[in-house]
Amino acid sequence: MTPEEEVQRQSTMTSEKGPSTGDPTLRRRIEPWEFDIFYDPRELRKEACLLYEIKWGMSPKIWRSSGKNTTNHVEVNFIEKLTSERRFHSSISCSITWFLSWSPCWECSQAIREFLSQHPGVTLVIYVARLFWHTDQQNRQGLRDLVNSGVTIQIMRASEYYHCWRNFVNYPPGEEAHWPRYPPLWMMLYALELHCIILSLPPCLKISRRQQNHLTFFRLHLQNCHYQTIPPHILLATGLIQPSVTWR
Repeated sequence: MTPEEEVQRQSTMTSEKGPSTGDPTLRRRIEPWEFDIFYDPRELRKEACLLYEIKWGMSPKIWRSSGKNTTNHVEVNFIEKLTSERRFHSSISCSITWFLSWSPCWECSQAIREFLSQHPGVTLVIYVARLFWHTDQQNRQGLRDLVNSGVTIQIMRASEYYHCWRNFVNYPPGEEAHWPRYPPLWMMLYALELHCIILSLPPCLKISRRQQNHLTFFRLHLQNCHYQTIPPHILLATGLIQPSVTWR
C-alpha cells in the first residue's frame, strides 16, 4: 500500500466532525485557504508559514502551534519565542517537528545550528513543501550543514499534508477527508533536488514563473554526475526517466 493509499484509508475511517470546540489547539489553527496558498508546492508565494509540534521530554503530550514571517523569518521567530520562555534552558530535552512552506535560507540554517549547539537535548525534524532559492550555493550549503548537524530534512508527502490538515487546520465539519491533493510529481521533483543538495551535486531542477498567466514551470535537467551518483530507483520514481533496456 502506497503512502497516498494509506492516507486515503485513514481519512475515510475518521469522524465527520470538524475540530472540536474544546480542542485546545483550535485558536492556534490556520484557515483552509491559508493552508492551501502557503503549502501548495506549485505556488511560489513569498511569505512563509511554519506549523510546529513540540514534545517535551518523556511526556506523551504534543504542543502544536503556527507562525508566519514578520520582520524576521519564521524560523528565527520560533527560536526567539522558544528561548525567551522561562522554563526553557540549555539542559532541556524535547523533540521538535517543523512543517515549513519554504526550506530555511542559509542565514536561518545558521541560526538553527547555533540554537541546536546551545541546546544539545533538542532534536529537530523539518518537513518542507518547497525549496527556497535552491540554486543559491549558500542556501544549498546551509541545508547540508543542517543535515550534517543531525537535523532531518524531508519534502512533505501526502501523509504530511494530511497530518497537517487534521492537526493544524480549522477545517469545516465533514471536511476532514477533503484535504488538498497536490500532484505527487511536484513532491518527487523537490525530493530529487533535495537529494542533489545533500550529495553536493549541481541543481537538477529548473523552476520558472510566467507572470502573465501566473503559471509555474518545472523542468528536470540531469547531467552525467546525477545519473552516476543518484540511485536509479530515485530517478525512476519521478516517472520522467525511462529505464534503460539492453537488447540482445
